[in-house]
Amino acid sequence: MKQTTKALDKISAAGLLISIGIVFGDIGTSPLYTYNAILEKYPVDKTLAFGAVSAIFWTLIFQTTIKYIIITLRADNDGEGGIFSLYALIKKYSKYLVIPAILGASFLLADSIITPPISVTSAIEGLKMIYPDIPVIPIVLAILVFLFLIQRAGTSLIGKIFGPIMLVWFTMIGILGISSIWQNPAIFKALNPVYAYNMIAHYPRGFYLLGGVFLCTTGAEALYSDMGHCGRNNIRISWFYIQICLVLCYLGQAQYLMQHIGESGNTLNPFFGLVHKWFLLPAIIIATMATIIASQALLSGTFTLITEAIRLNLWPKMRIVYPNNMRGQMYIPGMNWLLLVACCTAVVGFRTSDNMTAAFGLSVTITMLMTTFLITAYLYIKRVNRILVFLMFVVYLCIEGSFLFANLQKFAHGGWVTLMLGLIYAFIMYVWYRVTHIKTSANNFVDTASVLPQLKQLSNDDSVPFFAGNLVYLTASNGSGQIENKIAYSIFDHQPKRASLYWFVHVEVQDEPFTTAYEYTIVAPQDIIYVKLKLGFRVAPKIQVYLQKIISEMADRKEIEVAPKYAFSEISKKTGDAKFVIIQNFLSNQNDLSVGDTLVLNVYFLVSHFSLSPEQEFSIDDSDVILEKYPLLLSAPKEIALTRLN
Repeated sequence: MKQTTKALDKISAAGLLISIGIVFGDIGTSPLYTYNAILEKYPVDKTLAFGAVSAIFWTLIFQTTIKYIIITLRADNDGEGGIFSLYALIKKYSKYLVIPAILGASFLLADSIITPPISVTSAIEGLKMIYPDIPVIPIVLAILVFLFLIQRAGTSLIGKIFGPIMLVWFTMIGILGISSIWQNPAIFKALNPVYAYNMIAHYPRGFYLLGGVFLCTTGAEALYSDMGHCGRNNIRISWFYIQICLVLCYLGQAQYLMQHIGESGNTLNPFFGLVHKWFLLPAIIIATMATIIASQALLSGTFTLITEAIRLNLWPKMRIVYPNNMRGQMYIPGMNWLLLVACCTAVVGFRTSDNMTAAFGLSVTITMLMTTFLITAYLYIKRVNRILVFLMFVVYLCIEGSFLFANLQKFAHGGWVTLMLGLIYAFIMYVWYRVTHIKTSANNFVDTASVLPQLKQLSNDDSVPFFAGNLVYLTASNGSGQIENKIAYSIFDHQPKRASLYWFVHVEVQDEPFTTAYEYTIVAPQDIIYVKLKLGFRVAPKIQVYLQKIISEMADRKEIEVAPKYAFSEISKKTGDAKFVIIQNFLSNQNDLSVGDTLVLNVYFLVSHFSLSPEQEFSIDDSDVILEKYPLLLSAPKEIALTRLN
């Protein structure tokens, strides 16, 4: 744990560069579209120009710097960040904390289908200032396909490639802002919060402009999710340079608007309006590369989020690939291709960045609000000053509640898409959470000692056909003293299985990346052996390979005797054959369940068809697997009165 914390807080030039390349892409490219979302078709005046940049500045201060950089990054779970890591730290204190965790994660996932399209489209649309007839959609689709194809390389490689480019991007937008501010340094007065209040209170529909203002901070939640990729202090130090560049760029855009008083907002492009014509094409190229990173920031956070959901039994099992040796970096092929299809569909459906801004931000507002509930609970549990915690909660409830209310106007303009997807994600997570608890409560254990005499008798009963030399069951039991009753049912009731040795194997995932260790208990010599495999989070759980090695080592030490009557290969002569029995649940027709539980369980078993099977998860060859069905009986059937007629 100490090593994890030390690594998390370590500062290095490479770590800073990777942080810039991975973490800040989303929030860093917000100047491309934030002002466009605020302006819409409204006429530009000083109240709008000054009020918008003031609101943006204080949103960055309160939402990003104070809430996430200073407060939330303190809540790491063995080096990992994100809403599920935060939930894992506090879940034992209240079962109801799962509600904000599920909602927050679900709506963050939903918003991930808009972030890559809006970022890339807003940059490519700048080409229309040079080539008015250029087809934007095919270019955007090509870039998105490229982005999703390179995910397999891992975020470390991506960060090293894009880190320098992103550094150029932030420096460029800072310089563009300064070049505009230079014409009228008095624009710095706009940072006074009074101007934000004047816009909200006095500009027509000023309060609802907060829906556009909010886009300046939408990448903050992904910033927290990416903590495990880059380290807490690397993110914190990088942010202060990035924040300065962002504020300078937004001030420069405000000054640009002051030069276009009275014009309609939808005729202006405040970002590319800062760029001189001779530099327009290079700026568009740099912006396009930066938007690729904007998408990467959310994608890497999404992979982290799904991985944590799987560990918490809130999501179906999916194949996870670790592209490199760095902790916290992973790639999930299934989610990658699902997001690719969804993002391309969003591009084709919305077609322009202006249409996307009308739908963007609503879902992630809910995510930030849920994070506020969880971080408040975390600080309360950590016994931080209760008055300060309460004040923080009230302040952010007001701020984010206002943003949520302002963003609700986006519902009819496409926001319903992300809300619908968020609810679907939330329902799947709830189903997995609910059914996991149902199965746990229904998973009865029996003492190993109670079945030992009968097991010995079966092992030596020549009248029962021989089933396997080594018969292996994966068990949820954390110790050798108990096994699941369904395992006993499988051995004795479901065609008695006579074997020389019965192995009960429990897999325990470790925080260290490359741990491959085991411990075992010989419950009964030459009859029952319990094995606990301790595998690092980066180690593929190749149970069959590991168990074969364990059998071989125990045979060498004369702890077990494996002497197959017939064997051809040297390894078979030494270890004998092995059969793995995988027990799968099905919903028994004898259950008398409520409508709600019936729906939840049927959805679970339907979706589980798309989840990894146990033999795939644990890398067991199909030829050595025996699949068995075990009824999930949750409620005894009602007593039925039968009348005998004869």
